[in-house]
Amino acid sequence: MAVDGTQSETDEFWIFGYGSLIWKPPPHYDRRVPGWVTGYVRRFWQASQDHRGTPEAPGRVVTLIERSFWASLADAHDSAPEKVWGTAYRIKADKVAEVKEYLDIREINGYTIHYTPFHPADGTESIRTLVYIGTPDNDQFTGPQDPQALAEHIYVSEGPSGLNRDYLLSLEKALDELSPESGDVHVTDLSDRVRDIERKRREGQLQVEGFDHPVPHEFRKVSSVDEQEETEKA
Repeated sequence: MAVDGTQSETDEFWIFGYGSLIWKPPPHYDRRVPGWVTGYVRRFWQASQDHRGTPEAPGRVVTLIERSFWASLADAHDSAPEKVWGTAYRIKADKVAEVKEYLDIREINGYTIHYTPFHPADGTESIRTLVYIGTPDNDQFTGPQDPQALAEHIYVSEGPSGLNRDYLLSLEKALDELSPESGDVHVTDLSDRVRDIERKRREGQLQVEGFDHPVPHEFRKVSSVDEQEETEKA
């Protein structure tokens, strides 16, 4: 990093993804490394008005909460793994400025830039990564929620990037594929609850209000990086 805080030509630029970025990578990366960060807890406690919901009916996506702060809260999911698994992406040197501009423009719905050490699963040296986090002081942070109510909310929510439940189930699948130890009980429990809602709905045991109100899945293409379907900061 240069003295003035700008990116020097010799610096490598890495991004850590702990949500949709795991299975929908950022543009212009040349390395993808599975691994984890510590000191945080992953929770579906961030409202999404622009991707998995709408301003009128926000969905829910993941953010990271500092473990020390999370420990002070009354969370029905009262345990969390020490490691928050995800993937780190190294951006091609000649594309760093473009990707940083792309990500900074999309710094919306309460996410802000932070940096954290990332630990590769292969045991190699840790990497300084940029990560987008919706901190508790942003107005889209929901805080602890009843797991069943949260699962029901995710089940009926939808936005331009698609169904909120697809985001949840895709995250569960992506995490399970990283490592035998990379699962997240919070994500798995919500996924199980959503699958149970779907089963009951299909069997006629449950009527889900709001299910038949689809949202158009449309994005306006502006430049090459905007070909990425969604840019949830995780």
